[in-house]
Amino acid sequence: MRIALFEPEIAGNVGAVLRLGACLGAAVDLIEPMGFAWDDRRVRRAAMDYIDYVAIARHAGFDAFRTTIGSRRLVLFTTKSAQSAYEFSFMADDVLLFGKESAGVPPAIADACDARVRIPMRPQVRSMNLATSAAIALGEALRQTATLPS
Repeated sequence: MRIALFEPEIAGNVGAVLRLGACLGAAVDLIEPMGFAWDDRRVRRAAMDYIDYVAIARHAGFDAFRTTIGSRRLVLFTTKSAQSAYEFSFMADDVLLFGKESAGVPPAIADACDARVRIPMRPQVRSMNLATSAAIALGEALRQTATLPS
């Protein structure tokens, strides 16, 4: 299973997702441009020494990223979906895609995905933090596919 971040804007969120990937065994794809310099020390501070235990791939853009995942399903997490992540059937080789913090993904990127799901939440709030969403999503996908680390 992989986590893909589309044009992430906040170094601390990327660091937290890298740590998540290290802990749960998921590779992380970063789709550029990013809203911060990659050598930003905030990434390393959030990821800590866990950054050495996660496979990270950086991609020049969405098209470059898409060519690297082959036939894997690309599952977009978006507040604009009616399909609950808890009612969706994940596969062990899915790629879980998350949009940028300020705007999600543009319609053309959403249309290029194989599935769109949402994390259910209270109607009076807009969205969750990117790293929190990734943790909920990855946990559920690994649970469903019986691939959680022991």
